[in-house]
Amino acid sequence: MRQRDGCTRVQRFLVAGMLTIGVLSAGMPQVGSAEDLPREATLPLTLANKATQAAVEACKKDGYRVSVSIVDRSGVLRAMGRADGAGPHTVDSSRKKAYTAVSIRRPTSELADLIVKVPTLEALRDMNGEILILGGGLPIEIGGDVVGGIGVGGAPGAHLDDACAQQGLDAIGATPKVSTPK
Repeated sequence: MRQRDGCTRVQRFLVAGMLTIGVLSAGMPQVGSAEDLPREATLPLTLANKATQAAVEACKKDGYRVSVSIVDRSGVLRAMGRADGAGPHTVDSSRKKAYTAVSIRRPTSELADLIVKVPTLEALRDMNGEILILGGGLPIEIGGDVVGGIGVGGAPGAHLDDACAQQGLDAIGATPKVSTPK
C-alpha cells in the first residue's frame, strides 16, 4: 500500500533501518587496512625441500635410512622425505619431532633431558597426540624468527638424528641448534 509520498511501509522500514545502522556504525572504530595486519615470516617450500634433502643425504652418507619432515611455524607438514628402506614408523616420528620442536621452540633432545631433570614436566608429553619428546627435532630459526621445525627419525640414536637435522638447517642457513662434529 502506497503512502502519500509514493513510498510503501516496507520501503520506509528499510530506509529507517539503513539510517539506524549508519548512525550506529559511525561511532565504531574503522577496520584497519592490510598494512595493519601482523606479518609472519614463512619458510619457502624451496628451502623446506632443500633442508629435507640435505638431512636425508647426511644420514645416508653415514649409513642411516631415515625420514625427514619439515613443518611450518604452525606445525603443519611442509615437506617430507623418506630414504629408501627407512622404516614405516620413521614417517610419523619425524613429523612429530618437527611439530614438537616448533611448538615448544627448542630442540627435542633438550626437552627429553629437561624432563629427566624436572620430572614434573613429564606432563608435556601429554599436551596432545602430536608431541614426541625424543631427540631429532629442531626448530628452524632464520633471521631471528622461528619459521618451522625439522624432525629426523630412524638413525640409531637421538644424537645421530640431531646431527642429520642440523645438516638440514646448515643447508639453508638457519641458526644452528646443536653442535655437530666436523
